Amino acid sequence: MGAFFQTIPKNLISWILEQKVFWIGSAPLSGDGHINVSPKGGMYFGVIDEKTFWYCDLTGSGVETTSHLHEPGNGRICVLFNAFDGPPRIVRLWGKGNVLEYGSSEFKAFVAKHDVKTIPGVRSIIVVDIHQVGSSCGFSVPTYNFKDFRTTLNEFAEKRLKSDEEGNTKDGMERYWAHKNAYSMDGLPGLQRGYQTLVRDKVAPIKKMVGPYAPTAPRRPPRGVHPVWLIIVAMFSFIVGILMPVWFPVSQRMVWKRGV
Repeated sequence: MGAFFQTIPKNLISWILEQKVFWIGSAPLSGDGHINVSPKGGMYFGVIDEKTFWYCDLTGSGVETTSHLHEPGNGRICVLFNAFDGPPRIVRLWGKGNVLEYGSSEFKAFVAKHDVKTIPGVRSIIVVDIHQVGSSCGFSVPTYNFKDFRTTLNEFAEKRLKSDEEGNTKDGMERYWAHKNAYSMDGLPGLQRGYQTLVRDKVAPIKKMVGPYAPTAPRRPPRGVHPVWLIIVAMFSFIVGILMPVWFPVSQRMVWKRGV
């Protein structure tokens, strides 16, 4: 039987921290945007309290979650855990996500406060403010034996960072973020640090989609209503407010004269 809570039950926190893999789900606000599901492996996550979850977002070719969380008015995120051994169980955490990008003051403060053990290639820390928790059976999920964590990404990141340190920025991490993490597959702004490098060093972003759904140009977040239109609407409302008391009695007299 499924059960829902507003916070993480204490008996689930220890189980969550024992898991080796989880999934992140997010989506853009636009109806034609693409839903994204990303697997996350390793012990690079934690539970601060019954309403706050965090994980280290490691470098990859995609940047969908970051783009969706950066999108104004968005921030929706779902974190899913399921048991691969022991009793069957599925746990989902729904909430709003906040991106603390690598190198920012917020990132450094969070790492220091919560004693986060970062590794090479961490591009941000995602902090999730949870408003709903769901627990269900997971009877159909198969069982697996955990063997080991992969080290490929760690080795890749170490080489990229070493290139930056040696002045070989072409093969460094910053250029990689600019090339592959500046925009999402829908053309939404992605990693801010990557976008800044893209503009500064004139790096060409990778083309992530093909076919009719591929964006023809980067999408921009809505900038709100232009102040000129606000002024026009205000003036129109003011004029209507003045004329209505005069026009309404005149129109009523015209109706009466017609005998209606």
